[in-house]
Amino acid sequence: MKLVVLAGAICVGYKLITGRWPWEKKLTTRQQAVFRARQLLGVEAQAGREEILAAHKRLVAMVHPDRGGTNDQVHEANAARDLLIDELPGRLGS
Repeated sequence: MKLVVLAGAICVGYKLITGRWPWEKKLTTRQQAVFRARQLLGVEAQAGREEILAAHKRLVAMVHPDRGGTNDQVHEANAARDLLIDELPGRLGS
C-alpha cells in the first residue's frame, strides 16, 4: 500500500513540475503546430484535402483585411492550410 501512495505522490509531483502526467506523450514541435492548425481551421484530424480547403476559405472570408481582419491573420490561415495539406497521408515527402 505504501508503494501505491508513493507512486501516486511521484506522479502528482511530476504533473506539478512538468505540466503533464508521466504517461502522456510529449508532442514534437511539428505535432504541436499541426494541432494548432487544426484548431485554427476547425477541422478534425481525419479531415481530407477538400474539407481543409473549405475551412480555409471560410476562415479567410472572415479575417480578410477587407472584412476588418489583418494580413497576419490571412497569412496564419494560409500557413495552417499548407501545413495540414502537407500532413495528409499519401503525399510524397511526408
